[in-house]
Amino acid sequence: MKLHDLVPNVGSKKNRKRVGRGISAGQGKTAGRGTKGQGSRSGEGGHAYRQGGNLPFFRRLPFMRGEGFTPPNQVFYNEVNLDQLSQFFKADSDVTPEALENAHLLRDMRNPVVVLGRGEMTVALKVRVHRVSAGAKAKIEKAGGTVELIA
Repeated sequence: MKLHDLVPNVGSKKNRKRVGRGISAGQGKTAGRGTKGQGSRSGEGGHAYRQGGNLPFFRRLPFMRGEGFTPPNQVFYNEVNLDQLSQFFKADSDVTPEALENAHLLRDMRNPVVVLGRGEMTVALKVRVHRVSAGAKAKIEKAGGTVELIA
């Protein structure tokens, strides 16, 4: 078998229909577009806003300014880093959302608390918060502390 012997499978390739090339081609004169009307003209179809008398799609959508919208169920966390914990808490103390609020480390007490891993952990603490990053958990446990998640 040589390169010039290669041919595609039968039926896998189909010649395109050449429209508007005379009556013998079967698609002459109107070229399959019918006689009159919007579909027979060049550049037919109008624009995306036009929907033939219906209220256009864009006007049916609720009106919202700006890029997209704010997700309604978004959760905002109070972020606390390890360097803040080791600065404000002594060894073997309990770190809870209430204790963090008393130390003025939270922005909004209603939001859940997440501990992030910036800084080094020098004291062993008992941390009870809603979320802890993997790096922060490793550093707390390496320093001899414990991590417990609040539901």
